Amino acid sequence: MNKPSPLPHDDDTRWPGQLAAIDMGSNSFRLEIAQLDQGRYRRVDYLKETVRLGGGLDANGLLTEEATTRGLACLARFAQRLQGFAPQQVRAVATQTLREARNRDAFLVRAQTVLGHPIEVISGREEARLIYAGVARLQPSHAPRLVVDIGGRSTEMILGHGRKALHAESFQVGSVSLSMRFFGDGRLGAEAFRAAQVAAGAELEEALEPFAPGHWREALGASGTVGAVSQLLAASGITDGRITPAGLRWLIGRCIECGRIDRLALPGLKEDRRAVIAGGIAILYTLAAHFGIESLQPARGALRQGVVFDLDERLHATALPQDGHDLRDATVRELQRRFMVDVQQAQRVSRVAESLYAQVQPRAGREARRELLWACALHEMGMMVSHHDHHRHSAYLLAHVDAPGFSQSQQRRVAELVLGQRGGLRKVETGLTQEAFAWQVLCLRLAIIKCHARADVRSEALALQRNGNQAQLSFASDWLVAHPRTLYLLQEEVQAWARGGVLRLALRD
Repeated sequence: MNKPSPLPHDDDTRWPGQLAAIDMGSNSFRLEIAQLDQGRYRRVDYLKETVRLGGGLDANGLLTEEATTRGLACLARFAQRLQGFAPQQVRAVATQTLREARNRDAFLVRAQTVLGHPIEVISGREEARLIYAGVARLQPSHAPRLVVDIGGRSTEMILGHGRKALHAESFQVGSVSLSMRFFGDGRLGAEAFRAAQVAAGAELEEALEPFAPGHWREALGASGTVGAVSQLLAASGITDGRITPAGLRWLIGRCIECGRIDRLALPGLKEDRRAVIAGGIAILYTLAAHFGIESLQPARGALRQGVVFDLDERLHATALPQDGHDLRDATVRELQRRFMVDVQQAQRVSRVAESLYAQVQPRAGREARRELLWACALHEMGMMVSHHDHHRHSAYLLAHVDAPGFSQSQQRRVAELVLGQRGGLRKVETGLTQEAFAWQVLCLRLAIIKCHARADVRSEALALQRNGNQAQLSFASDWLVAHPRTLYLLQEEVQAWARGGVLRLALRD
């Protein structure tokens, strides 16, 4: 049975029961505020601005200051609307442009300050999964289906059945990038359309077999490009809103007749779509021709709704752990199985690290606690590659593996924690300038030392106290006598923290 969302108490927020999702796309930024009640989705508010962040990547892959300014100004307006929302009510995700931008970290620092909430850069496959989640919940069906979403700089394709996404991929071709490349001079010629279709086809070619018509019975299109083209066809009386090969050929013909983007006069064409519509049409026609799509129906759901549903599941998993479902936990268990992690050892380390962390960071946020526990669960996954330097292998695998439910940002934070689990601290010295990260690393390292014998341990045998940036580890004298090798390793750990990091460690019996 669906339950109301377990949101913060009324005194924690001005907007009890509401969830907010921010989709920082390559063409538009969107803010969706919704409320879920007994599984029913009710939109409370929706804001959209055409930012064209994807048009602001220069030849070196750097986000220009002009594009950055547009993005920050939009986020400032979103922040005003989000006043009174508790942190756990809001989730902001960024897609292809920030996946590509070489200076994305600098942008994110400024953007998070303006918005007042963390921003997660999600992988293409995670974006596709969330898109499907939005479509499947708002437009349920028992038929095998293909869902496509043409964004500004990427196109997502998903095969699914019911609420389950079975296969999801993201391809680096979108309406903004294709329009800039082939229609950037403002001309709409037949040769340019043919060249754009060839380029789109080359990017999508590897999807021909996995997404062939035999794998699905209905096709849906999510988000802006599909919606815009659907409106054009309906407003001109060509179709009832369905996107068909014949309708797309008609649209391409009208574009070529007009000859230039600034002369393009089509009923239903919104001004904010004019500059990127040609690239979107070219991708849609390529999809229809290559994948046998005779009719593409506009979908009611999209990425932002998927983010709302995913956030709701996370809140349920927190408030009702026996009933809730956080996909990230399932992903961690699958990674443990896939990389043959010693689960018993991971559980020992988790228990000790959790106990130590609670002693020194009692007010740490839920996500910080969970990141530490995920690092404990996966710190030995690199042993499948080699026991030598397994922490480095673990960190690399964790940073690059497909991990449904995780953003790229969070994956990298957990990977950095895993990298710092042993050895010198210089390799994570940038992260150690942040005190919150340093406490996570310290608790992980101490837990691994305590459990190094790979046998059952007393988690209460060690006590960790905090005094500013000083950490004092104490232990019972009888425990110390029985564990001389552990004491040796702890003394080495004291020296490691004396050489680097913002914390200092001392031992006291």
